[in-house]
Amino acid sequence: MKLQNFLIAICLTGGIYAQKKVDIKLELRDGNSIIGTTTLNDVVLKTNYGQLNIPIQNINSVQTGIGSNKTVSDKANGYMKILNNNNSEDFKKEAFENLLKLDISAISALTDYLSNPKNITSEAEIASEYTIENALSELKSKYLVSDETKTEDVVLIDGEYSMGGTWTFEKLDVKTEYGVLSIPKEKIKTMDISYSEMSSTGEIVLKLNANKHISGNKSGGWLKTNINLKSGAKFTITANGEITLASLSNQKYKPDGTYTTVEGTTYPGYSSAENNTYPIYGNLVFKIGENGEMIKAGAKYNGTAKSNGALYISIYETVYNQANTGSYTVKISLK
Repeated sequence: MKLQNFLIAICLTGGIYAQKKVDIKLELRDGNSIIGTTTLNDVVLKTNYGQLNIPIQNINSVQTGIGSNKTVSDKANGYMKILNNNNSEDFKKEAFENLLKLDISAISALTDYLSNPKNITSEAEIASEYTIENALSELKSKYLVSDETKTEDVVLIDGEYSMGGTWTFEKLDVKTEYGVLSIPKEKIKTMDISYSEMSSTGEIVLKLNANKHISGNKSGGWLKTNINLKSGAKFTITANGEITLASLSNQKYKPDGTYTTVEGTTYPGYSSAENNTYPIYGNLVFKIGENGEMIKAGAKYNGTAKSNGALYISIYETVYNQANTGSYTVKISLK
């Protein structure tokens, strides 16, 4: 029911969306990474359940699929019929080479063709070097696609819901420290998206996702806010929301450390007799500078920067588990 209500809410989101500036990290199929900023519209995802309009601020990451295209599929099927019949080697060679000229979505057509029992490989084809299997292998090598790559794009929403479908775009223009790079979709394996906005009260609004932004996560556990503090600057951090930490027996946590067990019993994050300055599980934490000291913020923090540097935020937990769910909404304001 929760997922159904979520889908209804997303489907009802309509209108024309202005582009928004986001921080983005791309993992390319060749193993390289690109970090920078880009502008994106809210995502229009075509799914088996209809078209979803998803606000970009709700999207955490995207696994880019190889896609499917009817025009490309029709061409591929024509070439595969030549390869799968007793034709001359010259005909097969031409069909084979034409297959390799098709775009990445041809991989879906070849995979579907080979998975159909009706398209059993003939002995004549086995004797040839120009086979559908070899064409598929070369296409995967050309586009650096693994066997685990999905046909659909998979979008992670609010750190909890995964939805498969087609997000149509040709390329992303990413502004990096080396200039603007234009990256074709077919070269992108995954993308991590981080969006921040200025509220009407002059606060920066960010989202921490429990399946990623954990202090114990050595790869991307800290969210860089793009706020640069100077020593002596006064700032305020407030947070709300709820997360479930699979690493801690699926207990639910709030930014102040309050937690609820799976049996439904709620406990305060700490007692008045304890030292409350050190972070406890579930706390919102921050640091100034990439190598700065980790400091507890909890649900509300008013303080003064003791050093110069970029402000980073995270959720305190020493063990990272990707099965964590939920998120915190964090507001940061400078005085």
